[in-house]
Amino acid sequence: MTELIVNGAAEQGLTGWLVVAGAPVVLRYDTGQGYPGPGDPGPAQRGSSFFGGGDTPLSTLRQSVTLPRRSSQFVVTAWLGGYASQQDGARLSVEFLDGGGTPRGLVVLGPVTAEERSGRTGLVERSARGTVPPGSRTAVVTLQMTRSGGGTSNDGYADNISFTVGGR
Repeated sequence: MTELIVNGAAEQGLTGWLVVAGAPVVLRYDTGQGYPGPGDPGPAQRGSSFFGGGDTPLSTLRQSVTLPRRSSQFVVTAWLGGYASQQDGARLSVEFLDGGGTPRGLVVLGPVTAEERSGRTGLVERSARGTVPPGSRTAVVTLQMTRSGGGTSNDGYADNISFTVGGR
């Protein structure tokens, strides 16, 4: 399987990602102040940083990737989460497009609800695998972080985003 995402773990800031909307940020696990920390639920193999929604109601990051020839299978994974009992969340989508830009398929992960996090601040792994839709030439990977409740911080969080493809 070939990894197609650049900087899916936020260790290089926003490098590799196009900011489409809002003001996404990269936060450190040692930030404190209620943000996910080293002891909160999240990836066992976490680095020092993760993506956050910043201070706008909606923040969106995107990467467009070219699918290698003969790609037939895909796996997409991400750790998605939020803050305590708030419903702020992160959603990751992969849209498969043909050579003319016509959609061929869509996969969506998240958002992870406060109930799914047991009301705790942290991140939960979500994944999907399947067959690359026939005729697909590119994939658009979009991370949306949404503030659903009150407050000024968009507490949609994401880390360890991966999109791999391979043959049979």
